[in-house]
Amino acid sequence: MSNPLNPAQYLLSAHTTRQLPADGGTEVAFAGRSNAGKSSALNALTHRNGLARVSKTPGRTQQLVFFQVQPERYLVDLPGYGYAKVPQELQAHWQAFIDQYFHTREALRGLVVVMDIRHPLKDYDRQMLGYAVQRGLPAHALLTKADKLGRGQQAQALQAVKKELFSSFGDTVGVQTFSAESKQGVEEARAVVAGWLGL
Repeated sequence: MSNPLNPAQYLLSAHTTRQLPADGGTEVAFAGRSNAGKSSALNALTHRNGLARVSKTPGRTQQLVFFQVQPERYLVDLPGYGYAKVPQELQAHWQAFIDQYFHTREALRGLVVVMDIRHPLKDYDRQMLGYAVQRGLPAHALLTKADKLGRGQQAQALQAVKKELFSSFGDTVGVQTFSAESKQGVEEARAVVAGWLGL
């Protein structure tokens, strides 16, 4: 089966609102704590190993990074939170920038939140999902690194997250298990993202 996300190419990195591309077309944002496997997930979905930089130092994404899949169709990698050793004022800058991006960006059509299946639903994950739900955007949670758990543990973790998301947000947030390593759930997640992009 051909992969509609495979043509993705690095376009630009934005550190301020002025650097963002024109607010037209369609984009899907990816968020996740610094060690949740966001870069690996992006690489697996696009089937491009070096697309997003996988770093041994979590928290390397310090801007909004745009990847163009087709003209006016973008994947957007948001700054990782959690482990990033950055000054408070830079954290505050990211927070304000991302707030503004979420509240004003017309092109944004959906949010994927990447979380380690062994440590899901940290405050940051809930906050990002809350942004999407407030704006009426669809959101999808990827429980990454599923290959680190046995089938039974995966099923338990998935049920627990589904239950909590449903109690917080109703049925507006999808959730699935995912592994960039074993490719588990890659096709399912790719279909969600491609659908939001209208590909």
